[in-house]
Amino acid sequence: MAILEPLRRVSEAVNRVAIVVCVACILLMLGISFTAFLYKLATGSTLSWTYSLARLFLPWIGFLSMTISLRYGEHVAMTLLVRSLPRVLLKAAAVACLVVIALFALMLVWYGWDFFLNATQMYMVSDNIQISNRFTAIVVPLSGLIILLHLVHGFDLLEHFIDEQSFIDELIVTTDSDSSSHHRDAETPL
Repeated sequence: MAILEPLRRVSEAVNRVAIVVCVACILLMLGISFTAFLYKLATGSTLSWTYSLARLFLPWIGFLSMTISLRYGEHVAMTLLVRSLPRVLLKAAAVACLVVIALFALMLVWYGWDFFLNATQMYMVSDNIQISNRFTAIVVPLSGLIILLHLVHGFDLLEHFIDEQSFIDELIVTTDSDSSSHHRDAETPL
């Protein structure tokens, strides 16, 4: 279908942005924690706001990582069980899996948006630093939208549809190259 290809490109671009945001959140958390560590070494006292501020990035990391792992097929799957099914049941299981993922994403959007709208309180990081709870609440519906977008990849999201023969051939080539290099190392005199 012609419409899926542009959506797949958008999905890939959104996935790259999600990766960058996750890395930025991790680096910010590390920077805040390292600042607290250096301050403690230099002064002997602690900064009260560092732990609370660093903790604000955890929902972003968790929810965006979920969308990234889905895109790369790194989600929880019962591959052995599913691969033992006949081809017809395998396709039915894959369709059911995609439907469940879509329902989960829709629930994230539906309930997450309500959660975002009702997050009216301020998070007190310190006396001077106050951050709206909406900063962390918005990631819930956003991740649902990203998951829905990733569904344009269809069966590619599921590990069960990897071409087994090419996977086995790749393993054989890797094993052969490892054993031949090991064999050459054993023959090389010291």
